[in-house]
Amino acid sequence: MSRFDYKGRNASGQLVSGILEASSAEAAAGRIASLGLTPVSLQEVRERVSVLEQLREKLGQEKVRMPELIIFCRQMYTITKAGIPLISAVRGLASSVKHNTLRKVLEEVADDLESGMGLASALSSHPEVFNGLFISIVHVGENSGRLDEAFLQLSEYLERDMETRKSIKAALRYPTFVVIAIALAIAIINIKVIPEFAKMFAQFGADLPLPTKILIGTSNVFVDYWPYLFAAIALAVLVWREYLKTEQGQRIWGEKKLRLPLVGSIIERGSMARYSRSFAMMMRSGVPLTTALELCSRVVDNFYLAEKIRGIRSGIERGDSLLRSHTASGMFTQLVLQMVAVGEESGKVDELLGEVAGYYEREVDYDIKSLGAKIEPILIVVMAAFVLVLALGIFLPMWGMYEIQR
Repeated sequence: MSRFDYKGRNASGQLVSGILEASSAEAAAGRIASLGLTPVSLQEVRERVSVLEQLREKLGQEKVRMPELIIFCRQMYTITKAGIPLISAVRGLASSVKHNTLRKVLEEVADDLESGMGLASALSSHPEVFNGLFISIVHVGENSGRLDEAFLQLSEYLERDMETRKSIKAALRYPTFVVIAIALAIAIINIKVIPEFAKMFAQFGADLPLPTKILIGTSNVFVDYWPYLFAAIALAVLVWREYLKTEQGQRIWGEKKLRLPLVGSIIERGSMARYSRSFAMMMRSGVPLTTALELCSRVVDNFYLAEKIRGIRSGIERGDSLLRSHTASGMFTQLVLQMVAVGEESGKVDELLGEVAGYYEREVDYDIKSLGAKIEPILIVVMAAFVLVLALGIFLPMWGMYEIQR
């Protein structure tokens, strides 16, 4: 949103000046005309952006998050249901929003609405905030005169989607932290602890057992070649990130994530819950079937599953039924396919898909609660093996030296 210094003459010919905010010079001229003024001059005011704001934008702290979108949808539902004019409603929300990026976006949306643009078209100018699914639901609600219901459905969907995302992150958080802790412990022991024992063993000149030689050799690699190890790890991470930007990398990693021990099935069912929930919402809103499937492929956040959903869309375009196309995808259990079949026969696919989403969400919640009990025995075995190797490597030569001294 830019600021413009303007001058204009009113109906009596008096010169009026001031400053206003608008997305462009054309929008600013339109706002001046709406005030009953004849524009005389219009100049954009260049503002200096603070270093802190620039840094926050680069770090992504100004990105509009899911909670802000949920609050926005709830507010829009209340406002549209109350019958408040859309332009004044959006501009009023913009003045009350604390999030800097969202406030600027809403101000630009209000300017676009004043210029005669529809709400869905105005929101589509900001794809970094409002995705295709969001725009499609608003478009259908706008054309059907049920904009309040559209925002209510969006708020409920976003809330459930946020809970599913949190559940998946919670499933991955515990094993990730444990693996990082074990890696740090191995690094510290190899760099700080084992070298001190190696100096002590070298003073006695005793023949060291194999476990001790392995530990000392590993420690020497850490101590002598740590810059190369760090560079190799950094290079591997960089290459991996670049590889994941390719379609092949996204496809392979998307499939491998679903095959990870313990958490793979949780990720898969969480994605299926998001797909079922979004598909049901769009069908309930009246979005065309093929369009709904295409949008669903974008929200599952897994390239491998997205390709399978596009395969379902291709099957529908060829004339296959929902049941046949879903069966061919190989994504769903027999129970889910039976629910799809019943929904297709009864004409209540949206309701049955909502039940499918709830079914997956309950399974994910249950598996997450029992995940700790499944992981703990594995972690205990790993830690026991690590401690055993460390103990053998350190104490075997000490026992040998004690026997020699006797």
